[in-house]
Amino acid sequence: MRLPLHTDFALRLLIYLEVHPDRLVTTREVASAYQISRHHLTKVVQGLTALSLVEAVRGRSGGMRLAKPAGEVNIGALVRHFSSSSVLIECFDEETNTCPISPACRLKPILHDAEEAFLQVLDGYFLSDIARNRQRLASLWPSP
Repeated sequence: MRLPLHTDFALRLLIYLEVHPDRLVTTREVASAYQISRHHLTKVVQGLTALSLVEAVRGRSGGMRLAKPAGEVNIGALVRHFSSSSVLIECFDEETNTCPISPACRLKPILHDAEEAFLQVLDGYFLSDIARNRQRLASLWPSP
C-alpha cells in the first residue's frame, strides 16, 4: 500500500511543526528541508488549516504552527482524511471499475479488511508518538 503524496506531505509537515514549536515556520522552509514541491505543500497546508490542525499567520513575518497539541493529532484520522479519494485497487471504485470478475472475486473483501487493519493500527498513534525524538529529527534538517 502506498499513501498518496498529499498524505505523505501532511505527515512530514506536521512532524516538522512539532519539532519546531517555538517559532513560525514557512512553507518555503519545510519544502527546502524535505526537498519537496512548495506548490503541493501549500495545498496540504490549506487542507490542514481547514481541519484546524495548522494555524497560518499571514504577512511578512508570517508562517504556520500547530493549532493543536501533538497528542491530539491522530495519525489514523489524518491518513483517512488525506487518502479518502484514493482507492487501493480499481474495483474499490464502483464508478471506474472495469474488472469482469468483480462480482465473484474474493480479493476485494480481503484487501478491504487489510486496509482497515492498517488504519486501525494508525488510529493508535498520535503526532506526539512520531516526533518523540525531536532532537534527532531536528539534526537531520539543514538550519533554516
